[in-house]
Amino acid sequence: MAFGRLERPKGSEPMSDINMTPLIDVMLVLLIIFMITAPMMTSRLKLDLPRAETQAPPPLPPAVITIALTADGRTHLDEQAVDAAALQAQVEAQAKSKPDTEVQLRADRVVPYERVAQLIGILQKAGLTRIAFVTEATADAPGAQDGKP
Repeated sequence: MAFGRLERPKGSEPMSDINMTPLIDVMLVLLIIFMITAPMMTSRLKLDLPRAETQAPPPLPPAVITIALTADGRTHLDEQAVDAAALQAQVEAQAKSKPDTEVQLRADRVVPYERVAQLIGILQKAGLTRIAFVTEATADAPGAQDGKP
């Protein structure tokens, strides 16, 4: 009779890796639940408003001023000739009352660029930054009527 060691079969070794698949599945389910319920969480008052036959109020037109620089060097504000000091005063007043005013700038093609740049500087200094340059459509441009520019 031999006395020997009784050998036991080796058990499974501890697993050092985590199975990520169930965790990912749970996170995706939670994500879907939150995506569905989040829009419903915003509380709104449910009102049954009375109906009346009225017209919608007309939209307020944006404030627009037109400044023109003519070939002879004159400046016009809304079709009236003005000098530089009067222009600056009126532009500053307009900027204080309605800062989102759009300035439509029309300049003759022979007006030097320096004069246009000075006018833009006056407008920006006053606080008006919405400046649109008005041009005429060419004869071959889409939307030109009967070939007239």
